[in-house]
Amino acid sequence: MKPSAFEYHAPRSLDEALALLARYGSDAKPLAGGQSLIPAMNFRLAAPSVLVDLNGISELAYVTPKDGGVVIGGMTRHRAIDRSDLVAGSAPLLSEAIQFVAHPAIRTRGTIGGSLAHADPAAELPAVMLALAARFTLRSRTGTRTVPASEFFTGLFSTALAPGELLTEVEIPAAAPGARHAFQEVSRRHGDFALAGVAAAVTLDASGRCASARVALLGVGDRPILAERAARLLEGDTPTADAIRAAADASAREDIDPPNDIHASSRYRRHLAAVLMRRALERAFTVEAA
Repeated sequence: MKPSAFEYHAPRSLDEALALLARYGSDAKPLAGGQSLIPAMNFRLAAPSVLVDLNGISELAYVTPKDGGVVIGGMTRHRAIDRSDLVAGSAPLLSEAIQFVAHPAIRTRGTIGGSLAHADPAAELPAVMLALAARFTLRSRTGTRTVPASEFFTGLFSTALAPGELLTEVEIPAAAPGARHAFQEVSRRHGDFALAGVAAAVTLDASGRCASARVALLGVGDRPILAERAARLLEGDTPTADAIRAAADASAREDIDPPNDIHASSRYRRHLAAVLMRRALERAFTVEAA
């Protein structure tokens, strides 16, 4: 297995990388961790004529605090996120979910920006960013723009990135008082892509009622999906085990239309979504299972 011939560039700065992407346009492909792109090139499922290697751009690898939240550079490795006390304190849902991303060798090379730009609907990080209401900084040679996670993922392996743009930074806002979280997924083996998964970020008010619920599902559509029906049923009410079960079941019926493939049927994925939502929400709200 060998890739098609390509021209290789290794810029040392972000400005240089953006200039190369602008020069070559749709013929160029940025290389981040390479954990998805290189296998695709080897199978000739992807055949860029120009490869722009971002691994020499150290300015894009960082984890820093901001207004109680955290900002993460696009070239930050999964392993650095896993080991970050700042992420664990400011975005514990991300810290928990990163453990489910592939295997240690892949987490050592893979980057947050590469994973999000790849936009695999069965990947953990897109759903986590949707649940956390993250914002992405996209840069090109002509300017910078900020796109919320809810508008970034547009379809199967498709995003709001325009030709010549790079995802350079992820901002996760500060959690509200009373914030809680949980992550659940089912895969055939640990590290495999999930058949279905749930990233839940919820808050309780002073009276113990659900103030907000952002529940993002992965592996059950062509992109990460917000469980809007579950949120509407939970917000404003006390999250009892019965209420959580009803919200999860309703959301699995109404919010998603899972695909059939060689790994699982649509019916099975819908069942998994309901069960995983219930488990994640019970843990997030610290509610004893019924």
